Amino acid sequence: MIRVLIIDDELHGREEMEALLSETGGVEVVGSCANAFDALKAINKLRPDVVFLDIEMPVINGFELLNMVTQEIMPHVVFVTAFDQYSLKAFEEKTVDYLLKPVSTERLQKTVAKLKDLLVTQQPTAFKAEDIKRIPCHMGKRIKLVGLDEVEYVSAGAAGNHLVTSDEEYFTDITLKVLEERTPMVRCHKQYLVNMNFVSEIALLENGLGMITTPSGTVPVSRRYLKMIKSKLLL
Repeated sequence: MIRVLIIDDELHGREEMEALLSETGGVEVVGSCANAFDALKAINKLRPDVVFLDIEMPVINGFELLNMVTQEIMPHVVFVTAFDQYSLKAFEEKTVDYLLKPVSTERLQKTVAKLKDLLVTQQPTAFKAEDIKRIPCHMGKRIKLVGLDEVEYVSAGAAGNHLVTSDEEYFTDITLKVLEERTPMVRCHKQYLVNMNFVSEIALLENGLGMITTPSGTVPVSRRYLKMIKSKLLL
């Protein structure tokens, strides 16, 4: 059974795709999301085999969403959109397939057959993620896109990751691993990344530990990362 997550900002689009998929057989729709922000949380939690993904969505589009997913749980991707100008880029990104709205049952059957073959042969996903430019964060019922040049450091907590800026602290569902791989921020501790542009001081502590000071707080440096941090500071 192929586990599918549907991501589309239009309710009608989500409902129609779910109905079409139910007719193909062998597909379980594990969830549907109206925006990329909720979709990131759903992918991290549900680990679907495939996402049927609308490209043109408000605030964060489909391509940007995929850049925020860690490669270890990256699902196969089928783009579903009314905008055919994205077709070439979608296939260049090596997605499984590209469906133009309105989607026909016959066309979807071919996509599902292709997916079944991929899962049987256990072929890995091939989406090539790009660098993240802005980090989507919770702001009550709103989404705040925080620029990387504003972030002093990021810390991991039990409920998620916290971004610290000069005037605010935000929450994001993007993992530290993804932020480390796809932004200029540097790992200094198992639970911390730091923007080296905001480092004003580093204290060398006992037992090979350290403590970084930024304008808004302090960040621990573990033994594992101290040498690398010192080299970046030309120490």
